[in-house]
Amino acid sequence: MSKSTVAQLQALPGVSAEACAETNGFFLQQTMLRIRDPKLSLDFYTRVLGMTLVCKLDFADMRFSLYFLGYVEKEEIPEDPSARAAWMFGLPGLIELTHNYGTEDDPEFKGYANGNSDPGKGFGHIGLSVPSVEKACARFEELGVEFVKRPNDGKMRNLAFITDPDGYWIEILEPSNAAQFVNWAGNS
Repeated sequence: MSKSTVAQLQALPGVSAEACAETNGFFLQQTMLRIRDPKLSLDFYTRVLGMTLVCKLDFADMRFSLYFLGYVEKEEIPEDPSARAAWMFGLPGLIELTHNYGTEDDPEFKGYANGNSDPGKGFGHIGLSVPSVEKACARFEELGVEFVKRPNDGKMRNLAFITDPDGYWIEILEPSNAAQFVNWAGNS
C-alpha cells in the first residue's frame, strides 16, 4: 500500500489521527461463538479445520464450559493449568466456543442467531486463511461440510463460505488472491 493510500485510510472520518499510547500491546485475542453440542463443534474445529484445543474451562455452578481453540502446536501447550491459562490469554486469534449445559439434549432448542439468518443484523462470519482455497474446499467437500458459497459461485471467485455445526459462516480465503478484493471493491 502506498503512503498516499495509507494516508487516505487514516484520514477517513472516525479514524483517530493519533496513535493512542495507552493501547500499545493490545491485540485481538479471541472471538466467542455459542455452541449447541461441544462434541460436534470440537470435531469440526479440530478435525475439519485443523485447530488445536488449547484450554477448557468448566464453570459448573453457572452451567457452562469454554473451549479455546487455535492454530498452535500441541507441544507448546503448558501442562500446568494456571500457566496454560496465562499462556493462552496471550495468544492472538483464538476461537472461544461457549457451551451452555443442556442445549445439546434440548429438542426445543432452536439454535443461536448467527447474523446471517436475518441479513444485515449482527455477526456475519469469521475468516480462515488457507494456502489453497481449491484444495481446502475439495477436502471440505469430501468431509461433507455444508457450503454457503463455493469458490466459483457468484461474482467473488476464489473464496468460499462454509458453515460450522451451529450454522456460523466461515469465509475461506487465500492470501495470494487478496488483490481481487481491492478490484471487487473498485479501490485499485
